[in-house]
Amino acid sequence: MKKLFLVYLLFGLVSLQNICAQTSSLLVKTTIGEEVINEFMPDGRIFLFVSESKRNQPRLNTWPDRSGKIFAINLSDWNPKVEFVFNGSQKLTKTADVSLNEFPNGDYRIQVLWDQDRDESGINAPGNLYSDPLSIELSDDLSVELIIKNIIEPEKLADHRFLKEVDIKSKLLSRWWKKEMRMKAAILLPSGYYDEPERKYPVRYSIAGYGGRYTRANRFVKWDRNFLDWWLSDDAPQIINVFLDGEGPYGDCYQMNSENNGPYGTALIEELIPYIEKKFRAIATPESRFLDGCSTGGWVSLALQIFYPDHFNGCFSYSPDPVDFENFQLINIYKDKNVFYNEYGYLRPLVRNITGEPITSQKDFIRFENVLGWNDTYTTSGGQFGGFNALFSPKGKDGLPKPLFDPHTGEINKKVAEHWQKFDLKYYLKNNWKKVGLKIQGKIWIWMGDMDNFYLNPALRELHEMLQETENPRSDASINFSSMSGHCSEYSHKKVLMQIAEKLKSAL
Repeated sequence: MKKLFLVYLLFGLVSLQNICAQTSSLLVKTTIGEEVINEFMPDGRIFLFVSESKRNQPRLNTWPDRSGKIFAINLSDWNPKVEFVFNGSQKLTKTADVSLNEFPNGDYRIQVLWDQDRDESGINAPGNLYSDPLSIELSDDLSVELIIKNIIEPEKLADHRFLKEVDIKSKLLSRWWKKEMRMKAAILLPSGYYDEPERKYPVRYSIAGYGGRYTRANRFVKWDRNFLDWWLSDDAPQIINVFLDGEGPYGDCYQMNSENNGPYGTALIEELIPYIEKKFRAIATPESRFLDGCSTGGWVSLALQIFYPDHFNGCFSYSPDPVDFENFQLINIYKDKNVFYNEYGYLRPLVRNITGEPITSQKDFIRFENVLGWNDTYTTSGGQFGGFNALFSPKGKDGLPKPLFDPHTGEINKKVAEHWQKFDLKYYLKNNWKKVGLKIQGKIWIWMGDMDNFYLNPALRELHEMLQETENPRSDASINFSSMSGHCSEYSHKKVLMQIAEKLKSAL
């Protein structure tokens, strides 16, 4: 027995040594380079990205998976001549329970970013500063230096005869925010636009997935040659394409009025749309306006059609964000107590593959957004849940969006959940059908994959069932589900344009 005990003891010591040998201390020294010293501002939030991915820019690989870790802390009055050091003794907000004092050994790419811009919500906003990425092999304690010497430049719209930029000051938003606020969009003109100078055109208003910028229109003239050849041919419909900008103060603005974002919906309807339609010879009637989008764009296009039913003549919504808050992905915000854990005590998944295998949990995703937020919570992250929260929640006493749930425990605030109800599309339609039902007849087309990667299909199923029970009128919304299909897998700009063209045959 004594020999057996010694064997176990020796085995345990060897195992402990192996475990200890698998971690090392990582220390990262950061300085501001002369290249950007004139652009540097002393207040901001500094980020360290440590990624196993071979992608060149770890700062662009901001997704809460297991391959990368992010550390962040706010700094005030940072003297650019004094280096800042990331080390394990600091109280850093981070995406995982990993200390820089005991970091897993391996090969990594690391990068530092200085977030000094508050005009745009993302950390990779124009004006922010960053270092070059550095590849390291961590097998023993390591100290490295990264110089912040690059500045993020604004995105620009491509120079093309058929692609135009709109950039206007919004009086409504500027008055609300008490500073200049601008609204932007990209316009892709139809092929016959210059050949028929007196002709007026119908308009498609396209909304991007979460946070998508108007500059996404560049793909149609720079990279997607097949689309451009088709668009400039006689086969393409003669429709003006408007690509709306998703940028807002707390993430995606959702093109909706909000207690936290301001009157984005009113500004869209009363300022941006009239400006575009006058400047680019649109027909400018409700019968000639159409909406589409996928994911966040799917929700926004559907919500705009529902909340402004007299202003648009059709919505083509693909894989919309939750349309029923009893099924907010896998959360019932009205009845559940916690967003991180379900009633059985299991972590709620947030993302899955199309065979149903969970990829990311709700808790990990919120922890990731907490790191991005300048107040160390998802409410200022500029991410998906930060955007949801800014749109749906009331304003708190601190002037920030009141959180639906505690950022660290996941406990739901029932009073805030009640406030979210007015943006619950199923709830709104059910309680306002007499007012809205007739106005949206023949205007709703929705598609969803039955294995949506973000668990969005249960909410649409509930909306579909509710609409099938409507009367006076009985809803004619076209809602289609595809088996074993994932998020946005059937969305196509060409397909949407042909759907709009088909509807225009009877509309004009």
